[in-house]
Amino acid sequence: MIDGLPVALFVCRQNAGRSQMAAAFFTRAAEGRAIARSAGTTPAAEVHPIVVEAMREVGIDLSGATPQPLTDDLQMQADRAVTMGCGDACPLVRAPVTDWALDDPSDAGIDAVRVIRDDISRRVEALADEMLAT
Repeated sequence: MIDGLPVALFVCRQNAGRSQMAAAFFTRAAEGRAIARSAGTTPAAEVHPIVVEAMREVGIDLSGATPQPLTDDLQMQADRAVTMGCGDACPLVRAPVTDWALDDPSDAGIDAVRVIRDDISRRVEALADEMLAT
């Protein structure tokens, strides 16, 4: 928790696609009642431009987002963690962890990224509902 608010941590390898989308959707769904963080085990230099484009289509601007490394502090703050494609490289130590099997959007075209984006949105809505119900 941070300042009494539950924290959801979204982790993927590069923190440049899936976890960025998930954190942005969670922030929107939580409406200030919870906090989203995202990180990567090997962060990229920037969020994938195709992901920025796909998120812009649903009214979310990721153009200023910067991939972050997964740190012990982030892990310790999390009340829930969701991993996405990083397997054993995501050694979360405390939070209950859910793994979402999602395709990596890094080399995908816009149509495939839209499918991934919409899948993440649905999953995040359910997670936010669950976390905010308790």
